[in-house]
Amino acid sequence: MLILQVALPVPLRRIFDYLAPKNWPMEKFAQPLQAGMRVKVPFGRQQMIGVLLNTANHTDIPASRLKHALSILDETPLISPDILELLHWASRYYQHPMGEVVCHALPKLLRQGDAARISGVNEWSLTETGKAVVLDDLKRSPRQAELMQQLQTSVMPLSAEAFEARHQNWRPTLGRLVEKSWVQISQRNRLTGNPRPQAALPLNASQQDAVDTVSARLNQFQCFLLNGITGSGKTEVYLHLIQQVLDLGQQAMVLVPEIGLTPQLVQRFTQRLACPVAVMHSGLNDSERLNAWLAAKNGDTGVIIGTRSALFTPLHNPGLFILDEEHDLSFKQQDGFRYNARDLAIVRAHKANVPIILGSATPSLESLRNVELQRSSLLSLPQRAGSGTLPGFRLLDIRSQKLQHGLSVQMLTSIKQHLEQGTQALLFLNRRGFAPVLMCHDCGWHARCQRCDAHMTVHQRSRRLRCHHCGSERPIYIECPECKSENLDLMGVGTERVEEVLQQHFPDYPVLRIDRDSTRRKGSMQAMLDTIHQGKPMIMLGTQMLAKGHHFPNVTLVGLLDADYGLFSADFRATERMGQLILQVAGRAGRAEHVGEVLIQTHQPENSLLHYLLRHDYDGFAQALMTERRESAMPPYSHLALLRAEAPGHDTAMQFLNEARQLMEQKIPEGLWILGPVPAPMERRAGRYRAQLLIQHHQRHELQQWLAPLLQQLENSKNARQVRWSIDVDPMEMY
Repeated sequence: MLILQVALPVPLRRIFDYLAPKNWPMEKFAQPLQAGMRVKVPFGRQQMIGVLLNTANHTDIPASRLKHALSILDETPLISPDILELLHWASRYYQHPMGEVVCHALPKLLRQGDAARISGVNEWSLTETGKAVVLDDLKRSPRQAELMQQLQTSVMPLSAEAFEARHQNWRPTLGRLVEKSWVQISQRNRLTGNPRPQAALPLNASQQDAVDTVSARLNQFQCFLLNGITGSGKTEVYLHLIQQVLDLGQQAMVLVPEIGLTPQLVQRFTQRLACPVAVMHSGLNDSERLNAWLAAKNGDTGVIIGTRSALFTPLHNPGLFILDEEHDLSFKQQDGFRYNARDLAIVRAHKANVPIILGSATPSLESLRNVELQRSSLLSLPQRAGSGTLPGFRLLDIRSQKLQHGLSVQMLTSIKQHLEQGTQALLFLNRRGFAPVLMCHDCGWHARCQRCDAHMTVHQRSRRLRCHHCGSERPIYIECPECKSENLDLMGVGTERVEEVLQQHFPDYPVLRIDRDSTRRKGSMQAMLDTIHQGKPMIMLGTQMLAKGHHFPNVTLVGLLDADYGLFSADFRATERMGQLILQVAGRAGRAEHVGEVLIQTHQPENSLLHYLLRHDYDGFAQALMTERRESAMPPYSHLALLRAEAPGHDTAMQFLNEARQLMEQKIPEGLWILGPVPAPMERRAGRYRAQLLIQHHQRHELQQWLAPLLQQLENSKNARQVRWSIDVDPMEMY
């Protein structure tokens, strides 16, 4: 018997055995079955697409229970051996079912069984018959005449974008021209290189030293931490190294934390590099993602830029991995397959025996600890590139001051001064909406989400109350549902409210609000960035979307409206993230010839950690936190796993975790601590009650060995069927 061992996208910690298809072998398959091919199989009453992991001649499953696979979908493996090895490693380390891990690495169309084929971009051009058409003969068909005129005056075939720019609802008319055989459709490859790339910029001494150090390690593994202050030219270092990799005939992968950073990075890379640049992120449609995935696999593109899921894109000949803003939380997948793209990228680079660069102005404590242990090599960029200088910091003590919806008098005065000198101001507030709380002044009622333990946020423009945790919404109350009073107060401030105040104070200047609500439409973010780059005096107000990676040459003032949120959090990482965010936001100021200024509104002006940041001393800030972590035995000086459970009932999740703790206590290795179970900080979310159990050990390997059999026991538990549970290895958020 030929047994196929298949990984299926189901939450079960096992591989499924099938017999080969009944009509096997097929003539079209010249090669034997290989791991990485897709297989269509029956599963219960449905059919599923899985990935072949291995073949065998025997199985422990009785022959009467074995089913035949329906078909083999690929002639050659879609997932290469190196990616399969990485996925096996990730499944073991993150304790996640192999089937879901493998299918996570495939684009959606391949998971659905579509052919692994690149689709081009449609283009339209005139046929020989169409070239002979006289436009005056189309007076009774003016829309056809307009399209024919555009085609006749164009030297090159026209894409959909060319028609969109000049016509509305043009496709039906163009379709009739195709039916008349006047117009023909062709396809071109989506990926094209720049025939006239720009020359490389000169490097300063620190940049050149970083390039030389990495260049000496090409074609061998080494992890580098590129610690460069904001504006120090890390991207220029990346570009010089990528060009060297391309000259060797190899490929480079660049991972960024946010979709918003991708367009500007792609633009800069395409201007400088002659090779095609492929893009991988969730903002693309399914066809675009598949095209980029296959182009990278086939070696048709030299550079792949993407967010965390792009890590699993196959490369024909990898030569360098780069992870920009390595400290960013977005590299951690927070649901389903809970992997950390930063850590997995290091593993992938090690298996490929090529260097990897982790870049950041504010490195994570984990990466700094790896430098201490000599697992990574430190590269420093201590000064800004070109004529840019570091901005000056100033704390604004807002205790006992009357604020105008979150804005102090000093902040408003500084904004006015910078606008009048012809520059731009950027204000940061990490809170969307108009106000976070709607409260009745008479009886104290609060508008709360009916499905979460959270307040509903007021969105004034849409006249809606929205929960930012589960997405539910409803109209704003006109009167209190408890006492029927109309005396309702809006408590706190969000970006909408601050925007309104700024427009009142500065009516002669544009105010651009950049958050998730204002950038929902496709292209809206890029349109705002284009407006900013015109350099005209204006005020930018935004959330974390503005905090990292952007280059705004005319910004001279950065204002942080609420810098205290990270000082009083239950999450032990909150202070680290606060410091990183403050320096990242502050780094938008003074990046060109202008001198920058950073104002921080705070109720804690004496806080010692804030004073490290005032001196641009992130190293001192990080070392102070490292001392706290060492003394409390928290990461990076220990390793965590968080067992989460949620259920519709109030006590069900706690019962499951109590059973889990009892199983754990039967065999606890030395050095392991079990904390909990306890309700989650937000116990009820989206109508489900959540609880968690924290497991801590000072040795990563021993924690992994102990977890694997425990999770297999939990999967077979009766209580496990009553809850939705998951394990999060190396959790980044304790919610």
